Amino acid sequence: MTERAVQNFEVVVIGGGAAGLMCAIEAGKRGKTVLLLEKSDKVGKKILISGGGRCNFTNLFTAPDRYLSENKHFHKSAFKQYPQQRFIDLVEKHGIAYHEKKLGQLFCDNTASQITEMLLQECDAANVTVWCDAGAERIERLSLKGFSIRIGTEQVNASAVVIATGGLSIPKMGANDFAHRMASSFGLPLTPMKPGLVPFTFDAPDMQRFAGLSGVSADVVAKTGKTAFRENVLFTHRGVSGPAILQISSFWEDGKAIHLDFLPDEDLLSQLKSQRQENPKGSVIKFMNRYLASRLVEKLLEKTPSLPEFGNCSDKLLSQVTAAIKDVSITPNGTEGYRKAEVTVGGVSTACLNSKTMETKEVPGLYFVGEAVDVTGFLGGYNFQWAWSSGYVAGQNV
Repeated sequence: MTERAVQNFEVVVIGGGAAGLMCAIEAGKRGKTVLLLEKSDKVGKKILISGGGRCNFTNLFTAPDRYLSENKHFHKSAFKQYPQQRFIDLVEKHGIAYHEKKLGQLFCDNTASQITEMLLQECDAANVTVWCDAGAERIERLSLKGFSIRIGTEQVNASAVVIATGGLSIPKMGANDFAHRMASSFGLPLTPMKPGLVPFTFDAPDMQRFAGLSGVSADVVAKTGKTAFRENVLFTHRGVSGPAILQISSFWEDGKAIHLDFLPDEDLLSQLKSQRQENPKGSVIKFMNRYLASRLVEKLLEKTPSLPEFGNCSDKLLSQVTAAIKDVSITPNGTEGYRKAEVTVGGVSTACLNSKTMETKEVPGLYFVGEAVDVTGFLGGYNFQWAWSSGYVAGQNV
């Protein structure tokens, strides 16, 4: 970073991701002098890689029940102040073409860089000063109102500081624990953290059980405890992934089983019994191959007794076949960790934040937004919407 003189700003936003950019824009619009600090060489790196490079920037069905938090009501205020339609309106204002892929997920038609360019244009319009290659190292409370922020050998002062440095997910993109360390340094509580929206890994028995299925995908209902998601599962060379697994991973507890129903729309037992009546010479395997990949059927039914023709199958055997397809129990030995996780579950406790402003209750002028906070969305644009909404709220109140 080139040498800069000590400067004073009304607001310093630390972290040039989705939440930080939105916060800086909104504070700048209100006439505040704003400095946005980004430790890497460009802002919005996670935006650029998201959604396969097309950025799943929000979800039409954003609602508080699509989020995990110790306080299930905390995030309601932010979404009320800045609902998903507000961000959609911003995208449309900039002429960015987009489409709904599925389940309310909105993606750019072209490239995610359109979103970062849009946000930088908004920063320019709001007179936000952006410093890249400028990682904050520590924050100190001044004896008078305000804070000093150390950036290498330099120092800037600010009346308000917003920490928007995210969580621990995808460290190769620069993720670190800065937000959590700063919260702790000010005596603020953290909730337990773990990787979320992340693939599962298998131990040796399950690796052997599902050997040869890498690359096979199927529509399932994945369930753990009372939580279930309907989406695709994808077998990998280390375990299972796919949207259903990523969703359920945020709710999974170490040592617990997950249950997969590979034919969630079918009353399979009734169908098998009907086949026994209507097609007694038929093959159970061939019948199942109508619904699922043959490799998958073979593996799922591997431990059932040898299957005779339908006409020679007992009720007990047909029930075993049904269970082997519709209630597949897997106990992961872990996850792929933060390196593959899309989000961090947990973070700065909502108990220490004002839900209407994102300001800390004990340290006036200090704010936390985005993934750093204990609010984690489902897969499908929900976490970006939390970033936009929490960033907006902080920007309106710094």
